This record gives sequence, structure tokens and C-alpha cells, in this order.
Amino acid sequence: MSDRHISEHFETLAIHAGNTADPLTGAVVPPIYQVSTYKQDGVGGLRNGYEYSRSANPTRAALEENLAALEGGRRGFAFASGLAAEDTLLRTLLSPGDHVVIPNDAYGGTFRLFAKVASRWGVEWSVADTSDPAAVRAAMTPRTKAVWVETPSNPLLGITDIAAVAQVAHAGGAKLVVDNTFATPYLQQPLALGADVVVHSLTKYMGGHSDVVGGALIVADEELGEEIGFHQNSMGGVAGPFDSWLVLRGTKTLAVRMDRHSENATKVADMLSRHPRVSSVLYPGLPEHPGHEVAAKQMRAFGGMISFRVKDGEEAAVSVCDRTQIFTLGESLGGVESLIEHPGRMTHASVAGSLLEVPSDLVRLSVGIENADDLVEDLKQALDK
Repeated sequence: MSDRHISEHFETLAIHAGNTADPLTGAVVPPIYQVSTYKQDGVGGLRNGYEYSRSANPTRAALEENLAALEGGRRGFAFASGLAAEDTLLRTLLSPGDHVVIPNDAYGGTFRLFAKVASRWGVEWSVADTSDPAAVRAAMTPRTKAVWVETPSNPLLGITDIAAVAQVAHAGGAKLVVDNTFATPYLQQPLALGADVVVHSLTKYMGGHSDVVGGALIVADEELGEEIGFHQNSMGGVAGPFDSWLVLRGTKTLAVRMDRHSENATKVADMLSRHPRVSSVLYPGLPEHPGHEVAAKQMRAFGGMISFRVKDGEEAAVSVCDRTQIFTLGESLGGVESLIEHPGRMTHASVAGSLLEVPSDLVRLSVGIENADDLVEDLKQALDK
């Protein structure tokens, strides 16, 4: 990680951290080092530590420096996907017989990783409402090594008080892991609030253009960073050079995009909360949201993700998804374009029949940066038909 002091302001860091001009040509954008191996100056004579791109690659290193700066961490690590990052973290923190507390509304892929993969090699897990620190405490055991939270959560937009749960986790000898994908480091800084590890799906807002798949881990502790770095290299699920370059391009505009996502989502949520065919709106920016006060305390703004429930049930919710014209029916989130989906049949099908099953009448929106009036009208016509 570079010791070059750039700024303490997020918008400046986003553009400049890790983005040093190419010393050979002066190119202001770091090159894509699409290379697998590196010429050595004699046996063991590595140039700047580079020998093989699984272990280190200059383009990935630039992204990792950028990610660490944006999250206020000591070390950042970029992976081929968010789940590759999560799997590497689990193997770093846990051994057979250890226990993890996970949210009762976790992302379906995270739940599948615990329930179908980690459990097969002896990791135990319990579900808790992480918006309630007492519930987290009650779910912990003497073998709990990690408490895992998403805030806001996917897809129910639950809010966890990061500082309060960090105290609970640390009192029980566990690490606090925060999935910051929905909020991004522009809106929320989990490490500053006491978290030990931040997880990202870089596919989402960090990339921001629906053209890359990636994941990341950021840590505040150098020793934990060394352990994650060992496992990253040993397991090999690293981000490729071009994917790293795409995410590095995306983070430069993260601040302005998140401002627009949040502004548009606020207008959409306001309309949905007044629509007669909507039974409830799940958006932490609404004063009636149970996590509104905590979100206002630990977030700069409330983000671009909204879920809502349709009064007439599952088939009506599916029909709304089919009728939008600007909102594209598709999985994933966080791109400049608006997306709509039915979590129960799409992103969260893997939790059907479990404690994490989502309501069948739920619709999830990733509100993009188009004109807000167009987005509101598109949802109105889809609900009204």
C-alpha cells in the first residue's frame, strides 16, 4: 500500500488512490497488465515483488490500494466474485467446529455458502435478527468466531447498528464482518464503526456499470490482512487484470453516482408509499422504517435499493416485474440502469423453505441514475395496469 498522502476527502481518494500515473509513459490511467508471469533479474530477483499474477498483479494492486483507502482500511483484497471473497474469508477465520452468527435476511448466495458448503467441513451457524444486538448476543456460543451482518440487508433492507453489534461480537471473542455492498464506502464506513472486515460484491455499485463481476475484502488490522493475503494466494480466486481495471474505473464516479441513486430512490420510495396497490415499502430513508434512526446515524444517505410488497400477492408482484419498461427485469443491482426483480423466484430462490425465506409478494428495485420522474411513472403504470 502506498504511503503517498492524497487527501482525507472521499471524492478525491476515489479518483487518485491507487491511480498513479504510469512511470513509463505518463498515462494518467493505470495500464491493464494482462500478463501471467514476469521477467526476473536473476533467480529470485523480482521487480517490485511481481513474479506471477495469482500472487500479485499491478492492476489488481492499484485497485486493492484504492479499496483500502475508500474503506479507511489497512489492506484491501480483490477477488473474482463476491462469493470468492466470502469463501476466502471463511477459510481464513474459521476451523471445523467453529460457529458463525448470520443474519435472518442474508443474501441468498451467502446463506447457500454457509448452509451447503461451509457446513460440510464442520462450520456451524445460527440465524439472528442482527438489528437487535441482544438477539446477536443470544445466538453466540463459546465457539463463535464471527458475526456476519449486511446493512442495509438484501432484500429486506434491514439495518444493523454496526457499533453496537461490534461491541457484542468483540465481547464474545468474535470478529465482526460487514457486507457493505448496498451502502458502499461512500455512504457508510463499517471499519470506523468497529467492524473487523468489510465485504463487497464489486459487481454492484463499486463497478457500477453491470459489466464486471468481482469481490473484495478490506481489513483494518495488518495481521489479519497478512492471513487473508496468504489465503487469497493459496486459494487463487483473484480478480483478473481487466476486471480490476473496470472496477477501478467505476470507483472514480462512485460518489456522484451514489448521490444520484439515493436522490432517485427517495422519490421512488415516496411514490410507492402512497400507492394503493403497495402494502409496504422497505426503504431506510422513510421515517417509518424501523431502522431509520440508526441508518441516519451511520449512513451519509440511504442508497438506491428499495423493496416493496404488492397487496394482491405473489402473481401480482410477478406481473409488476413483467410490466415495467424502463426498469429492466434482471438479477444483480448497483448499475447505472434501473433493475427490477422478484427475489422469491430469482435472487433468493436458494433460501426457499428456510428461516431466511422472503415474502412471495416482495419486489426488489435497484434504482438507477435515469431521470427520477421517468422511473416514478414507469412504476406507476406497471402497478396501475
